[in-house]
Amino acid sequence: MRTLLILFIFALSTASAQEQLPFQGKLVYHIQIMDTSLRRMIPDKEMVIYTNDTLLRIENSTDQLGNQVLIKHMVLNKSYLLLETPINNYAIQTDHSTQKVDSFPYQFKKKWGKRKIAGLKANRLMVTHSAFEEPMEFLYFKKTSNKYLNAFTNFPGLLAQYYVVTVDGIFVYTLTSMETMKPEHDLFGIPSDFKKVTFDQFMDEIMNFNPDEPEGEHPHE
Repeated sequence: MRTLLILFIFALSTASAQEQLPFQGKLVYHIQIMDTSLRRMIPDKEMVIYTNDTLLRIENSTDQLGNQVLIKHMVLNKSYLLLETPINNYAIQTDHSTQKVDSFPYQFKKKWGKRKIAGLKANRLMVTHSAFEEPMEFLYFKKTSNKYLNAFTNFPGLLAQYYVVTVDGIFVYTLTSMETMKPEHDLFGIPSDFKKVTFDQFMDEIMNFNPDEPEGEHPHE
C-alpha cells in the first residue's frame, strides 16, 4: 500500500513537471492600439521573439527610441537592451534579480472553452484591470511556459492574445505565428559595435550629449 502511494505521488509530481513543455523557436505578435480613432497616429507594429529556452531575444519598436532588442538570459535573470542612438549604439545592462517586483495589476479567472489563434487551440481567461472598462478576454497556451514574454509571468501559460496598458492607450497583442525551430546562436549575442553600460551610465551620456559638438569629440569616446 505504501509503495503504491509513493508511486502515485511520484506520478502526480512528474505529470505536473511535464505539464508545460520547453519551447525553442520563433513567436510573432501583431500589436494594435484598441482606440480606433488613434490608429492613424499610432500605426500597427510587430513584436518578434526568438528563444532556445535559455536565452531570449525580443525585437520591438517604439516611436520615441526606434528599434529595440532585448537579449535576456532566463536562468541568470539578466539582460541587455540594445538601442541605436545618434550618440552611440548601447547595450544597457539590467539585473532583474535585484529589481523590486511591483504588485501584479491584473486579476483573472479561467473561462470554459477554447478559441483558435495562429492555427492553435488556446485556453481562455477573463481579465480585469483598473484601466479596463469591462473584463477582457485573454488567450493562452497552458502547455507552454509564460517565461518567453519576459512579462506577465503570473499567468498560467504563454499568452497568445493579451492587452497592455500604456500612457498612450491600451494595446492588443495577438499571436500570428508560432514556429518551432533552433535559432542561430548569434541572435543572442551583443554586437561588437554596441557599448555595454548601466542604465545610469546611459542616462548620463544622453543628458550630457551636446549635438553642436563636432563629431568624434563626444565625452564618452
